[in-house]
Amino acid sequence: MYAVIKTGGKQYRVQPGDTIVVEKLDGDAGANVSFGEVLMLGGDKGVTLGAPLIEGAAVAATLIETRKGEKIKIFKKTRRQGYRRTNGHRQPESVLRITGIEGAGESAKWDGEVSLTTKAEINLRARNLASRTAAPVAEEAPVAEAAPAKKAPAKKKAAPAAEVSGDEA
Repeated sequence: MYAVIKTGGKQYRVQPGDTIVVEKLDGDAGANVSFGEVLMLGGDKGVTLGAPLIEGAAVAATLIETRKGEKIKIFKKTRRQGYRRTNGHRQPESVLRITGIEGAGESAKWDGEVSLTTKAEINLRARNLASRTAAPVAEEAPVAEAAPAKKAPAKKKAAPAAEVSGDEA
């Protein structure tokens, strides 16, 4: 089942389990958000169109994070006048996980668990800069210290062969 919702002046086609990025919404990470402006529903019973909205239809989502988007550069220039100005802008945005759709006699829920891991955290993990939360490790009994293993001697690098010029030969 899928739905077309309207938020932030834009329309999004969503289904349970989707992650979408929308204009900034109020709320903290983990907050539940509901969208009542459902324009269209599609499912097993066919497509239901609103005029302009479907009465009683709702889409539920969980707010994962609120962040700043990619930087947009604004560059102004007047040629031959020595006038150049550069500015930048980062639009605030919210990341949502769609958890359920209800309306037109049908409903669909997402069975997964919403992870509140932010994009910044995922990027740090990809570069091995952040610690990954692993399952707790059982404490091990102390092991008697063994004699350190002997290291193999390092191999010596061979000296480069002397070059012979054509005059000396």
